[in-house]
Amino acid sequence: MSEQQTSRKIVKVGRVVSDKMDKTVVVAVDYLKPHPLYRKIIRKTNKFHAHDEENTCKVGDLVRIEESRPLSRTKRWKVVEIVQRGEE
Repeated sequence: MSEQQTSRKIVKVGRVVSDKMDKTVVVAVDYLKPHPLYRKIIRKTNKFHAHDEENTCKVGDLVRIEESRPLSRTKRWKVVEIVQRGEE
């Protein structure tokens, strides 16, 4: 019997905020988190550098990224698919 190992990579959905680099996009992922003391809901944003092999992503696109091996000093994510095209 051969065992198949399932992939447990983290997947995130975010908006492309920069596409100026070659084969790289910067994706901003927003999430909501309560303030530790006052419990007001605060919007937080993390930016991730993701690998875009064909340079198909443009600013404003909603993309799905998944973690990967280190591709460069800052890139640890790959663009899996473009969920929605941005308004142009």
